[in-house]
Amino acid sequence: MATSSSSSVSSTNLQAKHHVFLNFRGPNSRHSFTSHLHEALRQKKIITFIDDKLKLGDEISRSLLNAIEGSKIAITIFSKDYASSKWCLEELVKIIECKNIHGQIVIPVFYHVCPSEVRNQTGSFGDGFAKLEERFKEQPEMVQRWKTALSQAANISG
Repeated sequence: MATSSSSSVSSTNLQAKHHVFLNFRGPNSRHSFTSHLHEALRQKKIITFIDDKLKLGDEISRSLLNAIEGSKIAITIFSKDYASSKWCLEELVKIIECKNIHGQIVIPVFYHVCPSEVRNQTGSFGDGFAKLEERFKEQPEMVQRWKTALSQAANISG
């Protein structure tokens, strides 16, 4: 299901390898919203990066960071358990960095969560984040980066 291409699309400060990078929490939306979005983009000949072969527990790989950097647009699909994934949050930090530095377009999608829940890490969205925050309480700078990225992303019109 993952697709990639060697063709280039101009972007502000980088050469895009993909038109769109999809950032999502697999168990929540992979076989529903995300798969439908991916298929619709594919049908419109939009080159989309979706990594469905990630191994849980692995550190975010350089190739995945390159895929984020090499995409013109990032679509982040916030779902109830999104914030329970360190991987999703690390991707989001990179996406926000690319937005701020390179002008990457970021489109947030709020799938069964409200923007305020994402912004403030509350409700069912916040429950997952609280568990992750507890796991990484010895790394407060990492947790703060995640909170900042979540807040910035939730403030983008989606």
